[in-house]
Amino acid sequence: MSEINIQIGKQIRTYRKMRKLTLDELSTMLHKSKSTISKYEKGEISIDIETLYEIADVLEIHVEQLLYLRPKRTVISSHNNSPAFFSGVSQFYSYVYDGRSNSIIRCVFDVLSETENHQHKIMMYMNYKDFDNYQNCENTYWGYIKHYDALTHISLVNKDTAMENVSVQILASYLDSDTKWGLFNGFSSRPMMPIAVKMLFSKTRLKEDSTLVHQLKISKDDIRLLKLYNMLSAT
Repeated sequence: MSEINIQIGKQIRTYRKMRKLTLDELSTMLHKSKSTISKYEKGEISIDIETLYEIADVLEIHVEQLLYLRPKRTVISSHNNSPAFFSGVSQFYSYVYDGRSNSIIRCVFDVLSETENHQHKIMMYMNYKDFDNYQNCENTYWGYIKHYDALTHISLVNKDTAMENVSVQILASYLDSDTKWGLFNGFSSRPMMPIAVKMLFSKTRLKEDSTLVHQLKISKDDIRLLKLYNMLSAT
């Protein structure tokens, strides 16, 4: 079994379950046997292009959402005034606290390439359960990270819907440290509303314990500054 077949099969299974379809139901919709669909999902047989498009149509997704790209990352070098915090990394991590579920939402950022104007194209994998399979996550975003004199700005688009735009602002990333605070701005669907939340960035994965939860929660000082400035800030 090839790695590509296995990863595409995992995607098919993930989206089938998201649509609450059984193997029998999917096989009927595709006019293929249950055994064949099962082998697709296990990566035991290859899928021709036409069938891949048919599966995407049935699952009501874009065919690109079933494709698999071998992991390939670019290191953010120290040239072009890249800030110290991001210098030398090809992958970094972030954490937010979700008060709706009282849980930590973890994210992985992969640096994919550098553009001609010295931005870096990135992918963000948000709310994964297993780091070994972090690409299998609740939401996937792609976009760019751009560095200014005193600020790093990340702009992202939801890869699945292509409608949801989110952004992150990180202050003083030119100063090196183990972690940095940022402000994440986006849109929540549970309930539907625009949101802004503190996001902690790290060059290494952090231990997810009560100490981290305490850091991520809005503090009394955050509330004091909110009342003072009438703005939610992350410093």
